[in-house]
Amino acid sequence: MIISGGIGWNLGRRNSFKVYVPSNKNSVDMGLYWQVWDKLHEAYLIKDNLKTQEMTWGAIKGMTAALGDPYTVFLPPVQNKATQEELNGAFEGVGIQLGFKDNQLAVIAPLVGTPAEAAGVKAGDFILKIKDEKKGVDRDTGEITLPEAVELIRGPKGTEVTLTILRSGDSETKEVMMARDTIVVKSVELSWVGEDKKVALLKLTRFGGRTETEWEEAVKEINSQKAKGVILDLRNNPGGYLQGAVRYAGEFLPRGKVVVQQKNSQDKVESYSVDFNGKLLKEPLVVLVNQGSASSSEILAGVLRDYKRAKLVGEKTFGKGTIQEALDLGEGAGLHVTTAKWLLPLGQWVNETKGIAPDEEVKNDPEKPEEDLQLEKALEIVLQ
Repeated sequence: MIISGGIGWNLGRRNSFKVYVPSNKNSVDMGLYWQVWDKLHEAYLIKDNLKTQEMTWGAIKGMTAALGDPYTVFLPPVQNKATQEELNGAFEGVGIQLGFKDNQLAVIAPLVGTPAEAAGVKAGDFILKIKDEKKGVDRDTGEITLPEAVELIRGPKGTEVTLTILRSGDSETKEVMMARDTIVVKSVELSWVGEDKKVALLKLTRFGGRTETEWEEAVKEINSQKAKGVILDLRNNPGGYLQGAVRYAGEFLPRGKVVVQQKNSQDKVESYSVDFNGKLLKEPLVVLVNQGSASSSEILAGVLRDYKRAKLVGEKTFGKGTIQEALDLGEGAGLHVTTAKWLLPLGQWVNETKGIAPDEEVKNDPEKPEEDLQLEKALEIVLQ
């Protein structure tokens, strides 16, 4: 499978991982590793802390961390399970999608109707510290990995976690305390806007395991109501399955159009194209984006822009253009490894541009949450 975001990863096909012996094993000297291993077991004071499984996992984590890529990570069983639960759409936590900006842990987007949104957490906020007294956690995030951050921020319903955040443009940090809750993520929401309520507002919040059924139901209703136009809302959509971007782009594009190109380290390029007949090919279309639109949602918005199928309204997107392959290891562990970058049909790589700029830049006023200037502009355009 291909995933494009979730908690900030853009993941590729999930495969099982077989026992592997490196072809260059004769050039790899593991003597120092075993020397340290033996010395620890021989001399370390607190013998109960010499947990061989955790030590092995820690060594593997160090190996992936040495690459300097925050999206290439080893996931012990608990973290791997948490990642899969999030993509399936249900977990206990505060409802924050996580990623990295300038190598600092950041909020890609708070999920709608969650403790994080209620507490005022915003897309783009930097998370500098995580504190949970019951867990005994008080940790700066300077060297943290995504799986570690997810594990620390999540927890049983009703327990509390405090995040120290820094908002772009602010000079001072602030602490935000939240009580965790059960987070059930609905992928697709359909409503009707405009004076006569004939414009479909199709909000896609993620690309996950439940998305396809919800999407089909929404498209069926749009067709039955003979919508005057469609506004596709990808704001605060952190991504998910990459196949979803191809699938939902195909709803608006003719068969055969290239949605995304995947380029690996050997410069081999693989293209993903529309291979079915979409059901929303003629309706006027506008796409809403903001800095919480990342990964697969950037692909979807970008391809519709490149083919001039839609105009983009809102703010510049997050800017995540790499693909990770998800491997299932033994005993429930997993490995996410960056294997490629994705390019839009016109060749843009959003990592280089740090996102996709909208055709019409519109910023909502955070002091007036009841007003949605971005939606108003999208409605104006779709009815032209």
